[in-house]
Amino acid sequence: MNPLLRYRRPLVVLLHLGLIALSNYLAFWIRFDGTIPPQTLAVFWRLLPVVLLVRSLFFVPFRLYEGLWRYTSIWDLRNILIAVFSSTVTLYLLIRWGLGFASYPRSVYLIDSLLLLFFVSGIRLLRRVYRDLSRLERGKRILIYGAGDAGELIARDMKNNPFYEYEPVGFIDDDPRKIGRRIHGIKVLGTRDELPRLVAEKRADAVLVAMPRARSEVIRSAVKILEQLKVPIKILPNLRDVLDGRVSVGEIRNVSIADLLERAPVGLDIAPVRNLIAGRRVLVTGAGGSIGSELCRQIAALDPGVLLLFDRYENGLHEVRNDLDQRGPRAAVHCLVGDVLDTARVEAAMAEYRPEIVFHAAAHKHVPLMELNPCEAVKNNVTATRMLAVAARRHEVERFILISSDKAVNPSSVMGATKRAAETLVQGMVDGASTAFIAVRFGNVLGSNGSVIPRFMQQIEAGGPVTVTHPHVRRYFMLIPEAVQLVLHAAALGESGAVYMLDMGEPVKIVDLARNLIRLSGFVPDAEIAITFTGLRPGEKLFEELAASDESMEASAVAGIFRVRGSSVPRSATFARMLAELEELAFQGDDKAVRTMLREVVPTFRPTAPF
Repeated sequence: MNPLLRYRRPLVVLLHLGLIALSNYLAFWIRFDGTIPPQTLAVFWRLLPVVLLVRSLFFVPFRLYEGLWRYTSIWDLRNILIAVFSSTVTLYLLIRWGLGFASYPRSVYLIDSLLLLFFVSGIRLLRRVYRDLSRLERGKRILIYGAGDAGELIARDMKNNPFYEYEPVGFIDDDPRKIGRRIHGIKVLGTRDELPRLVAEKRADAVLVAMPRARSEVIRSAVKILEQLKVPIKILPNLRDVLDGRVSVGEIRNVSIADLLERAPVGLDIAPVRNLIAGRRVLVTGAGGSIGSELCRQIAALDPGVLLLFDRYENGLHEVRNDLDQRGPRAAVHCLVGDVLDTARVEAAMAEYRPEIVFHAAAHKHVPLMELNPCEAVKNNVTATRMLAVAARRHEVERFILISSDKAVNPSSVMGATKRAAETLVQGMVDGASTAFIAVRFGNVLGSNGSVIPRFMQQIEAGGPVTVTHPHVRRYFMLIPEAVQLVLHAAALGESGAVYMLDMGEPVKIVDLARNLIRLSGFVPDAEIAITFTGLRPGEKLFEELAASDESMEASAVAGIFRVRGSSVPRSATFARMLAELEELAFQGDDKAVRTMLREVVPTFRPTAPF
C-alpha cells in the first residue's frame, strides 16, 4: 500500500496543526504590520499550544480529518466554517476570561479565523482543482442529450471521476429556455435538430441520451439525425435508476435495437402471477428454447414447488439449468430429456411429477423451413400438442397454456396453419375437463434463436449485404422477457378455452430495422453496408394480422393482454376426424396431402406457395 494512504489520517492531522499555527502567527504578523513586539510574540508562543489543542479538538466532531478531498462539497465547507467559528468563540472565552490574558489582541481572533478558514478550505479546493486539471486529457468527448436531473447527475459523475473515458463537452435539450444555461460549467448548446452541427463543432465521439422517460421515438429521431455521422449513441440501462442513485456512468452502454421499439414498459402487478406459481409443480416444454428458457427463469423467481424442464435438445436444457443454478436455488428443478411426441415419456413424466401447470412452448416456428417440411410441422405443432393436452387432461393438470403465434391469424404458411390447428385443438379440449386450456398468441421476439436480428448482425459483421425480403414487409416485435411476463399474466387470468393476444405495439418495417442496426453498428446504410431485397419467401406475408375476419379483440383484466372473441370452434367429432387424418398423412410423409388437408382443418389457411 502507498505510505501516504497508509498514514493518511496522522498526516492530515499534522497538516491541520501546521495550518492552525501558521494562521495564528500570520494573524499577529498582520495585526502588527509585520513587526511583532517581543512581549506580544512571547504571548503568542505561550498560548500557541492552547490554540492548537482547542482548534484540533473542535475539528474532530466535524470530521475534518476524514473524507476524500477530491469530493469536497458545500457540506464540507459548512463544517469547516462551523468548526472554525465555534473554536474561535471558545478560544476567546478561554484566553480572555479563563487564563486572564486580556492583552491578547481581539483583532487577532478575527484575522486568525479568516486565515484558517481560507487555508483549511483552500487545500481541499486545491485537491479538486488538481483532480479536474489531471483529467483534461481524456480520450473521448461526449454530448449529453437531456439537461435535466439525469443529465446533471451524469455530468457530475463524469467530472468527479477521472477514470471515466468520456469528457462532457455540452448539453443538448429540446427546451429552448435552457439553451445558453450552464450545468457544472457545461453549456446547453442547442436542440436535437442541431445535433449534426454540434457534433462536428465539439468533435464529439458519442452522444448520450440522458432522459428519465426517453421514448423510443426520441431515440429513433436521434439515430435518424446522426445517420450520416459515425457517432455512436449511448444510453443507460434504466434511466429511472439514475435518479434513484442506483446507476452510475459506469453502466453507459450502446443503444440497442430494443431501445428503438415502440414498446411501453410492462410494469404489471406480479402478485396474481406469484399466486398462480408459488408452491406449484410447473412443467415447461421446449425449456431450452428462447421462450421456454425465459419462462423457466421467470417461473423460478416466483418460488414454484417444483420446476420441470422438458426438452429433447440436451444442450439447451443444460444451458438453462446452469443459468438457474447460478441465480441460486429457489425451487427444486428437474431436467427431463425427451420428445413431446414420445407418449410413453410424457406419460411417465406426468405420472411421476404430477405437474399442476403446463406451459407448452415446444414447437417448430421457422416459416420457410416448415414450408419445406410440412409433415414435421404437423407432428411437432399439432400431434405433440394433442398428445400433451390429452395427458394433461387425464392427469388433471390444473392449467395448460399453449404458446401460439400471430401467424396463426389468417395463416399463409404451414407453420401458421399448424399453430391455428393447435389453438382449435386445445379449445376443443375444454368440454367436461377439469383442466383449464388456454392459448396465448404473440409476434416475433427480439434475439430469439434464428430470428432476424442475429442474422442481420452476422451480415453486418461480414461487411454486408444485409438481406431483406421486401421493402414493405412489417412485423410485430416484442422483447423476450416482456412476452413471457405477459404470457404468465394471461395464464393467471385462467379462463378455460380462451385465446389471448398480447399487445405488441406498432408493427416495424424490417428494412427500417436493418438500417437502424447498421447505424448502431457504426456504419452508414447503403453507402458502407448495402441492403438487398430477396423477395418474400414461401409462406410469408407482407404484414401479420392481430385477429381473423371472424374474430374480435376485447380488453382483458390485465393491461397489455386482449381476449380474442368470435373464433368458431368446429364440432369436436368432425374436427377430431380431420385431425386424425392430417396426423396420419404427416406420419406417412405425404407433404402434398398434408397441405391439402391443412386447408380443411384450418379454413382460413391461404397458402402463398403452390402445392
